[in-house]
Amino acid sequence: MISIEYAQLMSRYNAWQNKALMVATEVMDEVALTENRGAFFGSIFATLNHILWADRVWMARIDGWTRPAGGIADSPQLYPTLAAWKADRMRADAKLVLWARRLRPSALRGDLTWKSGATGREQCKPMATCVAHMFNHQTHHRGQVHAMLTAAGVTPAATDLVFMPDTI
Repeated sequence: MISIEYAQLMSRYNAWQNKALMVATEVMDEVALTENRGAFFGSIFATLNHILWADRVWMARIDGWTRPAGGIADSPQLYPTLAAWKADRMRADAKLVLWARRLRPSALRGDLTWKSGATGREQCKPMATCVAHMFNHQTHHRGQVHAMLTAAGVTPAATDLVFMPDTI
């Protein structure tokens, strides 16, 4: 289904895009960042928090990272400030890139079983599907952030995977 090369590419893409969002959000004040803009998690900052929360939840399942507290409903409040979010986002992105570099094909085989807070029951899915989902989830919600930034008058950087620099 997916390869280690896919995971490596997507981990780099994730880090590149998150750096671009950090730059875009630096020009905004707290009111603009936390304003409810009608997205699923409301604001730009709440959505950024949710993405990081979900990345950490998935990597706790996949690679033994420390799981963040709370459930999906709590995810928009993961960090109280943009500075705190940025610090953990950069750490998480570096860990994710390192994880992908060390990944072996055998790690993408087999199933992942976990207790889902979203469904309230145990889930069992192919590991490769779970890894692909994590990267897809990031991209989906970053697209929402991109749209909210654009609506707020901020011009975010390009998101096209084919234009990602060779070095991040």
